[in-house]
Amino acid sequence: MAVQEARDGAGTGAHSGGCACGDCPHGARTGHRRAVAEFLLKRDGFAAGQGLPAAVAHSASASRQWVSEELTQSAGLVAERGRAEGEAWLARLWRRTVGAVGAAVVVLLLVQALTAVGAGWTAARTAGLLAALVVGGALTAASWFHRARGGALAPVIGEDNRLSTSRAVAAAWVLFVAYAVLVLAGRLALASDHTERDALIDGLGLARGAGVVTVLAVVCGIAVLVRRVVALRVLGQRLQKVRAYRPRAADLLTDDAGRGSFADIQYVVISAVALVFAAVRLARRPGQLPDLPWGLAVLALVSAATYLAGKYAEGGRPVILSVVRAREAGDLDAPVRTGDDIEIRGAGFVPPGAQDADRLSRMVVRIGAVNVHVPLVPVAGGFSNPADCVLTVPVPADVEPGRVDVQVVTAAGVETNRYAIDVTE
Repeated sequence: MAVQEARDGAGTGAHSGGCACGDCPHGARTGHRRAVAEFLLKRDGFAAGQGLPAAVAHSASASRQWVSEELTQSAGLVAERGRAEGEAWLARLWRRTVGAVGAAVVVLLLVQALTAVGAGWTAARTAGLLAALVVGGALTAASWFHRARGGALAPVIGEDNRLSTSRAVAAAWVLFVAYAVLVLAGRLALASDHTERDALIDGLGLARGAGVVTVLAVVCGIAVLVRRVVALRVLGQRLQKVRAYRPRAADLLTDDAGRGSFADIQYVVISAVALVFAAVRLARRPGQLPDLPWGLAVLALVSAATYLAGKYAEGGRPVILSVVRAREAGDLDAPVRTGDDIEIRGAGFVPPGAQDADRLSRMVVRIGAVNVHVPLVPVAGGFSNPADCVLTVPVPADVEPGRVDVQVVTAAGVETNRYAIDVTE
C-alpha cells in the first residue's frame, strides 16, 4: 500500500489528489504519509540491489556509503514531515477533547434521566449534573488555553511528547475527587433542612473518605516523583529518552518502543477498577465522599508502588562488550587495519523509540579522535545495521595506527564505555 501511494503521489501536484503542502492539518498528514511511502519504496529498492549508480556499484564500501547517505537524506525529510504532522495533530486535538467532555456530560444527563424514571428527580441528580457542568466548563477552558498543546490533555503529555501514565492516573483521580466534592457542595446549596446540611458536612469527614484521600495523595506524589526520577536518570545517562513525534493513547500502556509494559498496564487497570468502584459508591451515596474500602485502597497503593519500582528499574547505559574485525566469507584472519570494518558488540545501542531511520542515522562511533557515522544497511522490512546489540563501521584512514579507544554515541546522546583496540598499518 505504501509503494502504491508513493507511485500515485509521484505525478501529482501539491494540491491535487490531497493537499501535501504542510500548511494545513490535512496537508501535513498527507505529506507525512507520502514521505514515508517514498522512503519505504527507496529502502526496499536499495535492499534488492536496485537504483545504485554505476560509479559506486563496483565497490561494496562505496555503494554502502552512498546508500546510507541517500537513506539519511530521505529519513530527514520523513522526520521533518512527521514533526509537522505531530504539531498539526496537537493543534486540532483540543476540539476533540472539548467534544469528548461535552459527550460525557450528555451521557451523564441521559443516565440520570433514565434512572429517574419511576424514582423521580432528586436534588442529588441536580447536584451531580451541575457538578458535571462545572468540571466540563473548566476542562473546556483549559482546552482553549492549551489548544496548541493538545487541549485538556496538555497536562498529561510528558517532556518526551508522550502521554504520561502517572500523570494520566493522577489527573483522573483529581477530576473524580473534584467532581465528588462539587456534588456535595451542590447538595449543600440545595438543602433547606438544617439536619440535612449537617449530615452533608459530616459526609466530608476524613473518617469517611480516608481511602480515597490516601489514594489521591499517593498517585499525585507518584506523578511528581516519577518526573523527578526520569529527569535525574536521563541527566545521569542511566536512561535513554527519545522525543516522539506526537502522543498516542497507547503510550499509557506501552514503553517508549511501543511494547506492552507490565508496570504501566497493571497501574492503569487497577486504578481504573478502583475509580469505577468509587464512582458507584458516589452514585449510591451522593451525600458523602466515596468510602473506598481499605482493601481496595491498599491494592491501588501496591499497584502504584509496583509502577514506581518499574520506573526505577527501566533503562540502563549502553555498553560495549567487545570489538572484533568484521570478516566476510573468504577473507583471511588478520588484525584490524585502517579501511577494515569492525564489529562492535554490546547492548543498548538503539534507545527505545529510536528505531526509525532518522534516529538511527544519528549514531556515531568514536575511533580515537575520529567520529564515524554508522552507515544504514537496508534489508527487506528494515535495517541490518545498526542494531541494538551490534554495529558495523569502517575504520577510516585518518585513524592513527596503535592502540585507540572505541566509543559509541547513541541517538539519545548517551555515551558508552571506552573499549581499547589495536590498529595496525
